[in-house]
Amino acid sequence: MQAANQIFFSLLALMLIGLYVSTITPAGYKKDKNLVYWQASILLRALSFVVWSVSPYLFGFSLTIANFSFLASMVLLVLLFRSWRVEITRSTLVVATTFLLVSIFIYEILRLSDAGFVIRTAYMSIPISILSIWEINELCQLLKKDRSFGLKILTGIVLASLTTTFSVAIYGLFNHAKGVTQLIQFDSTFILWVSLSLHLLIYVAVSSYLSQRLMNRELTARLNLERSSYENTQIKALLEERESLISSLLIANKTAATGALSASIAHELNQPVAAISLNTEFIQRKLNEGETEPSDLKEVITNIQQDNHRIAKIVSTLRDIFRQEEIKTSDIHLDELIEQIKPIILPQVRDLKIDLKFDLNVNQLIPLNSNEISQVIINLLNNSIEALSNSNQAEKEIQINTRVFGDYVELKISDNGPGIPDQFKASIFDLMKTNKKQGMGLGLWLCKHIVDRHQGRISYQKSELGGAEFLIQLPIECVNA
Repeated sequence: MQAANQIFFSLLALMLIGLYVSTITPAGYKKDKNLVYWQASILLRALSFVVWSVSPYLFGFSLTIANFSFLASMVLLVLLFRSWRVEITRSTLVVATTFLLVSIFIYEILRLSDAGFVIRTAYMSIPISILSIWEINELCQLLKKDRSFGLKILTGIVLASLTTTFSVAIYGLFNHAKGVTQLIQFDSTFILWVSLSLHLLIYVAVSSYLSQRLMNRELTARLNLERSSYENTQIKALLEERESLISSLLIANKTAATGALSASIAHELNQPVAAISLNTEFIQRKLNEGETEPSDLKEVITNIQQDNHRIAKIVSTLRDIFRQEEIKTSDIHLDELIEQIKPIILPQVRDLKIDLKFDLNVNQLIPLNSNEISQVIINLLNNSIEALSNSNQAEKEIQINTRVFGDYVELKISDNGPGIPDQFKASIFDLMKTNKKQGMGLGLWLCKHIVDRHQGRISYQKSELGGAEFLIQLPIECVNA
């Protein structure tokens, strides 16, 4: 029977060595950083079986070597199972190593103290059972995430192995009176072989599960590659569509800019063209009536020339704005610029009997484009004049105030007209948005566009006079866009 045990142990060792060779060939295993636990466990388990098979011909310490190799192989299996779920930490390695050394140290003390076979067998069942329970715990934790059939089979085999370990220990305790030789060679042989066979099955099940993990990993990698290829194709298509959209938007922006430029020119030229028309009608009427006083004609012609010059400035200014060219500024007195605008505004104000008040308090140079800022001021004043022309106010009033406030110069234009209805306040500076029946929605949008080009701010609020109030803030120092 002893020879049969030696042959049995040798066969188990050869099977494990063959299993070890299979871990070297698959390329996929090399990608697993925890493969070292698996390979080392197989080799140590094979070593324990080899030493047990030849222990009758060796010294007594060979049994300690065999048991140490067996326990070490179980510890490495525990670490392998744990590595499938979490990262192996230094503290886990310290605990496992300490448990292994303490267990084998106690076994060696028992061996040297001539403790009997039954005592040593009963003792070894304790660390083996503890490690089996640890293995089962790790596998059960893993089963919460992985419900694969292979993992369930592996867990079942470890449970069966734990059961047979208890059986060997209990059988030995209750039947040790028959003698060690009788116990080893006859009574417990079947249970011992079943126990060791189950340990071998654990390795076969682990190998099967690892192969399954490898195939799943390759399948996942292939699917990810296909998904990545599909996503790359989609991204390429989206990028091409994006480029097409950008191209379309550029064309649309150019079209919109051209349309806005045309509309703005029409909007801004309306007043000087109307003035020229009135003046030419006046000259025509005088000529028809035979009243051609040179002094009267000279003044009217001067007004026509001024309006014509104003038209040229408007066209030039708007062209520069819509070309998005860098703004050309020079140091200008804002108050003086307002004084230059007075002659354009005063005739309308007098005709409508509007009281135009000035409170100018800026006596310093600031970087401005005089043509563009003049256009803003004229637009805002025309809006106030138009609002007051439709107002029933007995005393109509417009106020123009300037002051220095921090790093900005503030220009405030307010009136006592009807103001802007609440529903339009949020969009008064939007393109093509207006609350006027005949409006084009360009004036205030253009004003904001020009102020933005100067790195300034424009806002609207209800005036203390009861009507509209526009506040423009322009930086004192030139700010780079």
